[in-house]
Amino acid sequence: MNYKFSGHETFAFRYAWLPKAYQAVKFDDKIFSDEDRAMVELGVGKNMVRSIRFWATLLGIIEPDGENSLQVTPFSTMLLDPDRGLDPYLEDIQTLWLLHWRLSAAAEPLYVWHYLLNRWQESEMAGAVIVPMIRRELGEEHKLSANSLDSLVKVFFHTYVPTRGHKNKVVEDNLDCPLVQLRLIEYGGERDLSSGRKEPIYAFRRGEKPEISQALFLYCLNDYWRKTSPDETTLSFSQITSSEGSPGQVFKLTDDDIQARLAGLTDDSEYFVFTDSSTSRSLKRKFTDFEQISGKLLKRIYK
Repeated sequence: MNYKFSGHETFAFRYAWLPKAYQAVKFDDKIFSDEDRAMVELGVGKNMVRSIRFWATLLGIIEPDGENSLQVTPFSTMLLDPDRGLDPYLEDIQTLWLLHWRLSAAAEPLYVWHYLLNRWQESEMAGAVIVPMIRRELGEEHKLSANSLDSLVKVFFHTYVPTRGHKNKVVEDNLDCPLVQLRLIEYGGERDLSSGRKEPIYAFRRGEKPEISQALFLYCLNDYWRKTSPDETTLSFSQITSSEGSPGQVFKLTDDDIQARLAGLTDDSEYFVFTDSSTSRSLKRKFTDFEQISGKLLKRIYK
């Protein structure tokens, strides 16, 4: 798998960016090939123009269409079209969880996302601990400086944790990333560094997440299946809960929560059948066309 280490220009994406990118590319497929014109159209600086393009591409809102052109995707049209989109202004918490999933399940994800969501098993997270561990993980193949990695880690936290100001109070009306609403990562105080400075400590919110609907869970499960085991008709329970890129890992769900979600998928279920016996737990799919089912499940999220 190829990973991304740059492109966001140190910005987490903001609420208006994805709808703006969708609208801009829909009406002018070469808008991002002229950064000065894009600055005027989008009302942001040059670095933000680049960041908007990066995040919109990574999340599958826009995609290349020739050498200097871009196009909106079927996914973004279904979601963000102002006239018939399912959630054109990102008002539904399901959409935010869906965007989190797409960040984590991108064909070429940001490495920090991949590492922290799939491989980080410690109870707490702090930049001064994460950065050297990632550098060791990457080895000599990627000679990123500690400062570059520190910047990447900060963007990760800024994506999920609200900005804090004086006395560590959350800053209201701040231009935070919409994914802070997920509360996937929680602030856990500060710790002292050897330099005399303090740094924040964070932790994943692991456990049941009833705000993730069954339709969204199945949509993401289908997406995971399509990308990792398209030729297999069954997945083991452990694949769904613990494998890299699985719903269990990306959403930080407990085994009990996933068991409860799968238990209702009986022979009468439309797309999946869960088997729970004394010898094994597995999920069987009843279809062959992943893309067709994906579109149906996406619409079902918003019913």
